[in-house]
Amino acid sequence: MTKTTETFVLAGGCFWCLDAAYRVLRGVTSVDSVYTGGTTENPTYEAVCAGHGGHTEAVRVSFDPEVLPPEVVLDAFFTMHDPTQLNRQGADIGLQYRSEMFYDGEAQKELFEAARERAREWYPNEIVTRISPLGAVWKAEEHHQDFFANNPEQAYCLAVAVPKVQKVRASFRSYIL
Repeated sequence: MTKTTETFVLAGGCFWCLDAAYRVLRGVTSVDSVYTGGTTENPTYEAVCAGHGGHTEAVRVSFDPEVLPPEVVLDAFFTMHDPTQLNRQGADIGLQYRSEMFYDGEAQKELFEAARERAREWYPNEIVTRISPLGAVWKAEEHHQDFFANNPEQAYCLAVAVPKVQKVRASFRSYIL
C-alpha cells in the first residue's frame, strides 16, 4: 500500500514560527522553510527581508491526510498566526510577513477558500489572507530549517514561536505528537 502525502505552501509571518508549530502535529512528515510569491530567482534571506523581489517567508508542510486531515492543517494555520494583519505579524512588518496560501491546483484552492471562510468566524476583523497560485519555491538557507529545535533558547523563539506552538497544542490536542 502506497502512503499518500499532501503538501501545502503557507505564509503567515516568520517561517520559524510556522515551522515550529507544524512540527508538533502528528501526521506532518516534513516542514521546509521556503521563499515564494515573488519575482526574483534564488532569493536570499537578506534580499527577502529587505523587500527585494516581493517574496514571502513561508513553509512547505507535507503531511499524511489519513492521519492529519487537510482541514486541520489549514485550521492550525489560521490559529498560529493573525490573518487580520496586513503584511505583518506583530512586530514583524513587511511584505515578507504577509498572510498568504499558495495553491497547487483547483482542489487545493477550494480547500484554502473553505478554510479562510471558516476562519472568518474566529476573528472580529477582516481576514486579509491572500490565496494565490503556487509559483516557484526556493528552500531557505539551511540554518533556517527547523530553527526553533536548533535554537530553543533564542529570544525571538521564546517570545514569538513558543506562544504559537502552545496555541496549536491547546487547540489541536487530539493531533499532537
